[in-house]
Parts: sequence; C-alpha cells; structure tokens
Amino acid sequence: MDFDLILIGAGPAGLCLARALRGSGLRVCVLEQQPLAAVQNPAFDGREIALTQHSAELMRQLGLWQRLGEANIAPLKDALVLDGGAGRGQQRMVISHALSPKPELGFLVANHHIRRAAFEASVEAGDAPELRCGQQVTHLHSDAQAAHIRLASGEQLSSTLVVAADSRHSSTRRAMGIAADLHDYGRTMLVCNMTHELPHHETAWEWFDHGQTLALLPMNPDPASGLPRSSVVLTLPSQELLPLMDLPEAAFNHEMTRRFSAQLGAMRLVSTRHAYPLVGVWARRLLAQRFAVVGDAAVGMHPVTAHGFNLGLRSIDTLARLVRQARQQGQDIAHPQLLQRYQRTHQTASRGLYMATHALATLYTREEAPARLLRQAMVGLGERFTPFKRAVAASLTGLH
Repeated sequence: MDFDLILIGAGPAGLCLARALRGSGLRVCVLEQQPLAAVQNPAFDGREIALTQHSAELMRQLGLWQRLGEANIAPLKDALVLDGGAGRGQQRMVISHALSPKPELGFLVANHHIRRAAFEASVEAGDAPELRCGQQVTHLHSDAQAAHIRLASGEQLSSTLVVAADSRHSSTRRAMGIAADLHDYGRTMLVCNMTHELPHHETAWEWFDHGQTLALLPMNPDPASGLPRSSVVLTLPSQELLPLMDLPEAAFNHEMTRRFSAQLGAMRLVSTRHAYPLVGVWARRLLAQRFAVVGDAAVGMHPVTAHGFNLGLRSIDTLARLVRQARQQGQDIAHPQLLQRYQRTHQTASRGLYMATHALATLYTREEAPARLLRQAMVGLGERFTPFKRAVAASLTGLH
C-alpha cells in the first residue's frame, strides 16, 4: 500500500483535512491538478468567506487562524436583510449580535487568505503530507483491499482510503458512481471589493431588490485610502451581468452606486472583478467503497446564507475525528460502518440547511407578484418576531 489516505484536491477543504490528520501516524498524500505556485500563493478570486464562531474555533484548533493575520480578519457584527426597492415600502430585518453570546456574529476572511493559511499549516515541518501538484487523476476504482488511482503520468497509486475534496463539480465523485442533484439557478454573481463614502457599521447586507440581489460583506478599511470597504456581490441573470464585467472602471463605479441607490454614497472599485455561476449541489451519497467526499464535493451551497465553507469544515471535523479514532484503535479507517457514520452525521447536519437555503434562494429570485408579497411579509414578520431572529443569529454564529 502506497498510502493510508489519498486526498484529491488541495483547496481549503483538502488541506484542512490533511492538517486535521497530522500527528495521527497516517501516511497521507494530497493530489492537486494546479501547479505548486498556485497552491502556495493563491491569487485573489473575489470571494469573501463568512465564518461562523464555530468555524473560527475549528480553524484555531487547526492552526490556521493565527496565520491569517489580524488585518485580514474583519468582524461581522450584525446582518441586515432588505426586500424591495429603496424608499417607502422597503422591508428590513436586523439580526443583531446582541441576540448571540458573542460580540460579533462571525468574521469575514478572503478565500485566498484561507487557502494560503491552510497550505502553510498543512506543510509545516513535521509529519506533513506528501503534496503532489500538477497531477491529474485519470482513473479511480476500489475493491475490498484498497482504492487504486492512475495519474495522467501513468503512475499508479494505492491507498486504504481516498477522499475527494475537488469542488462541487467533482469529477472524482462522478468516477466513483456517486450521483448528485444539481440546481442551476440561472444566475451569475459578480464579486469585487469596493470602497464607499458611508460606514458599513460592520453589518452584512442581503438585499433582495426587484430584478437583482445585492449583498455587502463588511471588510476592514481600505489600506490605501482609509475609506470604508466592502466585498460587493451582485446577482443577475447571466446575460444581464456579463456586460458589467467589461465596463470601464468609472462607468462600473457609477453603475454599482446606482444599483445600491447611493445608500452608501459613491462607490469605487478597488479590486479585480470575478463572476461565478450559481449552482447548488447535493451529493446523494457521501461514500463508496474505500471512498468519501468532503467540502463542496459533498454539499455545494447557494451563497445566500453564507454557510458553504462552514459546512465544509464540519464535514472535515467529523471525518477526521472518526478516522483518528479508528487509527488509534487499530481499526480499518475505511470500514463501511465508519464511512456510513460520517455520512449520517454530515447529511443530518446539512440537509435542513441545504433545503432551506434552496427554498429561500428560489423564492427570492422569483419576480411574480405573489412571490414578492410573500417575501415582503416574511421579512416584515421576521423583524417583529424576536425568537426567529434569535434562531437566525444562532445559525449565523454556528453556536446552535
């Protein structure tokens, strides 16, 4: 046997799992298609990750948190949900940190900083995993004794367990015959960093406007100008959004200020622009013979509730604890009962949130009059019903 465990994908999920298994005595290998430079120094990709308090604690335990740098961690104190156009008739619901036991609901950290910290933590001196970059898996199968991988180079590897962490569109998951339910929302989100004249008060916005969805994630002040800065997300049907990607900067600034109804004053682009199609993914199974999926390969969330990476960390924590326990007891780390326990635990933790998020995203992207009236009523009632807001705050902090 070449390895005890082979991880496919050196994104945050794969590297965090590799880190979680350090000190277990397992021989771990991480396979990644990208070159080492892209994994070691990940580029800015526009995405800000909303981390719950629970996720922050898991990252501290993994040794990632202290590697992020204080300047790259922004507190997320409150959340504001808006429905309808600016002005009279707009419904608002405020989820305050006062409803939780913490001084903030969570934190905002850029995806590329998390990737960098995960790489540094997973490869530091000691029993680091074997990291093989620029390696493409061309064939994967398993039997009762081992999982077998063939690489594009022709090299063949064997392992007691293979774990896929290669994105929501996982080719590895498909190769192992695991079906997934995909929902294409028919929309694309544009993400970028922008400064604005008025403060964000460390409050995240989710604004369901007519014909568009806007989100604002509060960041630390812009280091160049000192102005308030946010990660801005605009979601539109793909054909409407793509022209905005090529607008000259001045025209783009004007357009985004207009779309936000100047509620934050003049807005100015301070980063590159990135576009991502919105697709939700639910893997029908999380396991096969000597095989499991984690992170987005297991559950690919719509970003409206900002729980994608948080659920991914939960899957990693669950699987790592089970594998460590089996190793300590001298048991098979890919035993069917172990993998079934992982599947049961993670699907129980994620199914309700995934279905609720899907329903919410579907409702809030429909423009028919009944849908508009229903969501206005939901936001209005939510604002007046404190137990509901307290439950939402618990979900956002991850402390429920």
